[in-house]
Amino acid sequence: MRLTDFPLKTFKEVPAEAEVISHQLMLRAGLIRRLASGLYTWLPLGLRVLHKVEAIIREEMDRAGALELLMPMVQPAELWRESGRWKEYGPELLRLNDRHQREFCLGPTHEEVITDIARSELRSYRQLPVIYYQIQTKFRDEIRPRFGVMRAREFTMKDAYSFHLDEASLLEGYEKMRVAYERIFTRLQLEFRIVQADPGAIGGNRSEEFHVLAESGEDAIAYCEADGYAANVDTVAIPAVGGPRGEAKTDLELVQTPAVRTIDALSAFLNVEPADCLKTLVVQGTDAPAVALLLCGHHELNRIKAEALESVARPLRMLRATEVQAATGYEPGFLGPKELEIPIVADRAAAVLSDFVCGANQTDYHFRGVNWGRDLPVPATADLRNAVAGDPSPAGGGLLAVKRGIEVGHIFQLGTRYSDAMEATVLNKDGKACAMQMGCYGIGVTRIVAAAIEQNNDDHGIVWPEAIAPFDVVLVPINMDKSYRVKEAADSLYQELQDAGFDVLLDDRPHRPGVKFADADLIGIPHRLVIVEKAWDEGKIEYKARRATDAEMIPVETVTKFLAETRQC
Repeated sequence: MRLTDFPLKTFKEVPAEAEVISHQLMLRAGLIRRLASGLYTWLPLGLRVLHKVEAIIREEMDRAGALELLMPMVQPAELWRESGRWKEYGPELLRLNDRHQREFCLGPTHEEVITDIARSELRSYRQLPVIYYQIQTKFRDEIRPRFGVMRAREFTMKDAYSFHLDEASLLEGYEKMRVAYERIFTRLQLEFRIVQADPGAIGGNRSEEFHVLAESGEDAIAYCEADGYAANVDTVAIPAVGGPRGEAKTDLELVQTPAVRTIDALSAFLNVEPADCLKTLVVQGTDAPAVALLLCGHHELNRIKAEALESVARPLRMLRATEVQAATGYEPGFLGPKELEIPIVADRAAAVLSDFVCGANQTDYHFRGVNWGRDLPVPATADLRNAVAGDPSPAGGGLLAVKRGIEVGHIFQLGTRYSDAMEATVLNKDGKACAMQMGCYGIGVTRIVAAAIEQNNDDHGIVWPEAIAPFDVVLVPINMDKSYRVKEAADSLYQELQDAGFDVLLDDRPHRPGVKFADADLIGIPHRLVIVEKAWDEGKIEYKARRATDAEMIPVETVTKFLAETRQC
């Protein structure tokens, strides 16, 4: 592609509305343009990347034996009522009426539609197992679309659905898709983790997410390199703390802490670590107006674990300041378990603290040197917190590390949730109607593009993995408009590289070299070749890899072979 024939418009300035680096760079590099909140047009450069992602996904889905189809984005309300999700799904489901006042929705997902197809197309166990997939537009009416295409309202998704006669077959299909997903993200050249997950609104049993690791990720991922364990930090079951509680070494002391209401402020004021402080959170109880949940100061409450407590009301609700004061008689910010007359549950780690700091149930005062058993009763305990780095792996192979991740894929074992509700059955060997077991497997195609940028960028712009770069090579002739020799060399090499199977972008614009280099770096093309007349006459051409710091000179006659050996995909 010659750049004079390619409508590329780049920007130096960071767009004001762009919060994350992928959104900034996709706008600056001319991959997308905003149409409305959460709605984006994919420009030619961005679409080249999107199509390369789709091609890898299609190849691996076909390799796994999945059959591609295409289902409508607009779906009738009747199907969603059959599954029970018309009201359950909530306001993210964009509902609309046609001219006959029949109710429809824009599909955020396609479980209902594919189940309708299966019940009409599949009759016998001999037709199973089968996997259908599509790459299709979805729409979810996000309350606050943000981060560009990372959390847009309209997006492209690959969703696949498998149908099986029994659970054993479902497990085989699930594992086949899991392996296919591993191949997809490996071929995309992204660093990723597979983590245990909550099925959420889709429902079902076993569920795993695929996360691209990036500092800007919305999710915190706990993983152990030694045993392969990985999960969202809020789904990790923390093992019981081994060993006895530490012995008391200091006396209980009442300390004045004027206006010190947070763990960070308390830690700084008393010059102690947050891990040596105890925080008291008050939530609504089931049988009591309030329940106190105790955690170490550096830990975060896990809402799912807290809701599992019989004494805690569901959904979990933190009490407001006035409610806390009414239930306990004390001011929030200075609460502590000593002489607190409401039910108390301590996290396992909090229950083994010794010589800790906690609220004194007196405004502007805290206790220091508090010990269980000596200064207050040993509390009831439970696993109440999110995992942190250094916690033991639940698989027992080592310690957990924590990194941020961007969810780009999710696989589920749905079981018979939809087939039961929608009467999707086949006849088994005995001629008996059986509800089909289902699996569901999604990949956020547009989100992958943003996640790849979040993981691969520098101060100059995007650094694409070679597998999905819009072009393999950018060819930059210097003074092409002034030198016939340079123009002839550029045209010749451009054709040679194309014939060798490279996607080549020829920057034939009459711009200064610095502008061309800056655009090449911003766009993130993996390989750059610069033609300078004097060097060309000497049989040399300048080469620079996008990830390299310095350029090098290579022989002109070996450039095609050199690139073929250098590229990674």
